[in-house]
Amino acid sequence: MRKHRSFSIPSSLKIKDALLKWSEKYTKIAWLDSNGHSDAYSTYDAILAIAEQTDKSSRTVYCIDELSEFIDKEHDWLFGYLSYDLKNRIERLSSNNFDGLKFPEIHFFQPSKIIAIKDEALHFLYLNSHANQIEGDYSTIKVLLRENISHNVLSQAIHIKMRIHKDAYFEKANRFLEHIHRGDIYEANFCQEFYAENTTINAFETFRKLNAISKPPFASFLKSNEHYLLCASPERYLKRMGQAVISQPIKGTAPRGKTQIEDESLQYQLENDEKERAENIMITDLVRNDLSKSAVKGSVEVKELCKVYAFEQVHQMISTVVSKVPKNKKSFELIQETFPMGSMTGAPKVSAMKIIEALEETKRGLYSGAVGYFDPNGNFDFNVVIRSILYNEIEKYVSFSVGSAITAKSNPEKEYQECLLKAKAMRSVLEGS
Repeated sequence: MRKHRSFSIPSSLKIKDALLKWSEKYTKIAWLDSNGHSDAYSTYDAILAIAEQTDKSSRTVYCIDELSEFIDKEHDWLFGYLSYDLKNRIERLSSNNFDGLKFPEIHFFQPSKIIAIKDEALHFLYLNSHANQIEGDYSTIKVLLRENISHNVLSQAIHIKMRIHKDAYFEKANRFLEHIHRGDIYEANFCQEFYAENTTINAFETFRKLNAISKPPFASFLKSNEHYLLCASPERYLKRMGQAVISQPIKGTAPRGKTQIEDESLQYQLENDEKERAENIMITDLVRNDLSKSAVKGSVEVKELCKVYAFEQVHQMISTVVSKVPKNKKSFELIQETFPMGSMTGAPKVSAMKIIEALEETKRGLYSGAVGYFDPNGNFDFNVVIRSILYNEIEKYVSFSVGSAITAKSNPEKEYQECLLKAKAMRSVLEGS
């Protein structure tokens, strides 16, 4: 069904620039980039999937049933996203808050062309109907690789507005605390939107700038007609590798220091912060419970607990939970059993989502969802859509959201400051600061 060709390449960041530049003309693009981060669960350094809107040899999937059927029967690649509001199909929930972005609930496409970077080689995986284009496309990419690709100047600085202002944030945070003290929940992720209306951005250049200042392990750029995702996520939601399933929830954030001594001090404080560790452990326990729904008995294991990793903008506390599933376990069932990710909801999950819906001002949409791929063998890898700019080109609406976990020990002022810290990279890119 697909033609495979591989070409050796020099170890260079320029190849990624060339691939993104080459892809700009396509109507459907998925670009996933590890930014050089590598661990025991890494598969590709980066992978690009593309298709044309008019391409009859590839399919587009917009609903759960179609997605599950494709994975089980077609045995080919799918790239795309699951929005947070897929929760309404999995549980008896609803989302009626304001939505300025208007992204579909689910969107996947079967790419006509896939190019992966792995082991210092470009791997072309083209549908047979496009196999005769591999040589020509590789030649074009090599030309771009030799050129100094000029990047357009970003559009004029954008004025960002807050959907929830500080006093309202404190009032809502205290209402979350009331629910916690009453015993309705013991943790909830409270998010707020920053947005700009009647605004046009250069999505490719904005993504390049966001990625350059963040360099996260789960960066992604998604284009589907007028909808764009510019994602600098540090978090993996879920990965399947045969019978192995991996989840790496993040809970716990601290700023980077201005000096090495200050940086190390902030990292140490995060590692030993009782409240941050409690947040992480609660969500790790939720993930363990989610994975246990289909795991082989006794196979759920916490490989890392509350380990602090340094990124360009922040320190993050990450845990790694793994399990083993039966060979015949359907991939989409694993998604249904674990979605949305606990780090973006709280616990108990359903109760937290109901309260979140009542207290937040906007529909999350793709924010708090997941972007990634399914491969022909049913393996998959999805990130958590955080630290991301979302853009509807037709509506001229730009948005990014940030959140923090509210627990019994939360201080609303500190949670508010954590949100501002997480918003820093997106805001600086858009406002030109």
